[in-house]
This record gives sequence, structure tokens and C-alpha cells, in this order.
Amino acid sequence: MIVLLMIDGLRPEAITAAGAPHLTHLMARGAGTRHARSVMPCITLPCHMSIFHAVPPSRHGVTTNTWSPMARPVPGLVDLAHAAGQRCAFFFNWEPLRNLSQPGSLYFSHFHDNVQQLDGDDLISAEAVRWLPAHRPDFAFVYHGTTDEQGHNHGWMSAEYLAQVARVDGLVGNLLAALRPDEDHLLIQADHGGHDRSHGTEAPEDMTIPWMLAGPRIRSGYDITGPVSLLDTAPTLARLLGLTPDDHWEGRSVDEAFAA
Repeated sequence: MIVLLMIDGLRPEAITAAGAPHLTHLMARGAGTRHARSVMPCITLPCHMSIFHAVPPSRHGVTTNTWSPMARPVPGLVDLAHAAGQRCAFFFNWEPLRNLSQPGSLYFSHFHDNVQQLDGDDLISAEAVRWLPAHRPDFAFVYHGTTDEQGHNHGWMSAEYLAQVARVDGLVGNLLAALRPDEDHLLIQADHGGHDRSHGTEAPEDMTIPWMLAGPRIRSGYDITGPVSLLDTAPTLARLLGLTPDDHWEGRSVDEAFAA
């Protein structure tokens, strides 16, 4: 099973500042970088469209948090997996993310409109931790959005924001306990960072994100030295899933993270 865990708005330095032991452990256990790059505009929906379709916003056309269909469609990761007979599941609490795959591509979807609640991610995580070990899909996307909400409400790197990062780190621990370390792979990343109470600019605080991958096929305790972009997530996950990336994808698999 391959799991992509998104922590919306997580700045790399917040992992240390919040004292997040599970994220720190995952970085030490697998391969990762605290210098991956988002895309412009670095806001949630354009970033996720780029994550799942491996093309920049200038190509997929979603440049705000309002979705619009592509003028020239590009199949996304979930669409390719579904075409290959694989099962994909989504767990999320921000409704616009429902458009990350074509209708009919998902095997299971759990949505709860609670991203503005401090315990919103707790409920999403609890359902993922309950459901995933029992059904074990090929691919699962788990989205936690409360860190971004606390950034907007109180400011990035504020006490409230860091407290929410610590809370979500506890959920990371719950998810890790539900996976099989000798079989499963987990990729954790952010979509963007933030500064003051906003994001979306080319400032390093907005554009720099953590990206970490662990599992039996991944190097252990390895710092990725090459550049990593949001566009590289889908090709990397495609390699783990045994899928051929679409010819239109502009990202590349982060092969440096893989064990020999």
C-alpha cells in the first residue's frame, strides 16, 4: 500500500520548532528534503492539481482555489491507477479536493467538512487509521488541513500554528502504527508554506516545503541532494505503484530516494 499524507501549509522549520517526533523519525527512517519547492501560485488547489497531474498551473489552468476543467486534459495519478485496475482511496476535509481525479476513478472516499475545527484532522485520521488496515487499497491520499487554517488565523510559526503542527504530528504517529513498515510506503509533504497570515508569493517561506518518503524500497536516513518539486510527487508514486507516467507529465521520479 502506498500512502500520500498531505499536511497543508507545513513549513519545514516548523517540524523542529514544534518538536514533532514522528515527522522527525520518518525523516531519519527514510529519504527526504526540507528544501522541496512548491509551484506558483502556491495556494492549495493549484498546488494539489500539480501534485496529482505533474504539470504546473500554467498547464492545468487552475490558478485559484476555484476548480475549473482543463482545456487540454491531462490524466492524473488516480486516473492512471484506476485504468490499471488499482484501488485508490481519499480521506480529506477540504471539499474542493474532490476534483483531483476523474469521476469513477476512486474506490473509496471519506469527506468531512471540518477543516476549521482544531480536531478536524483528528476525525479524518481516525477514519483512515480504521479503514486502511482492513481494506488495504493500492493507493491512499490522506489530507490534513488544520495547520493551514491555524496559519491563516494566527500566523505561520505562531504558538497556535506550532501547537497544531504538534497535534498533527501525533496523527502521523497513529498512521505509522497502522501501516506495515516491511510492505507499505508513506510519502509526507506540504503543498506550500506561509508567512505572517498568508501565502501565495514567491517568498522562500511560501515556496519551500518538506518532502519525505519511507518504505522498504527507499533509502534509510538519506538526505536528498537533488532538486525536488511538487511536480515530482506523482511520477515518484507512479514508480512505486508500477505505473507508466503519462507523456504529458512534466515532473520526474525522485529516483535518488530509492534504494539500489
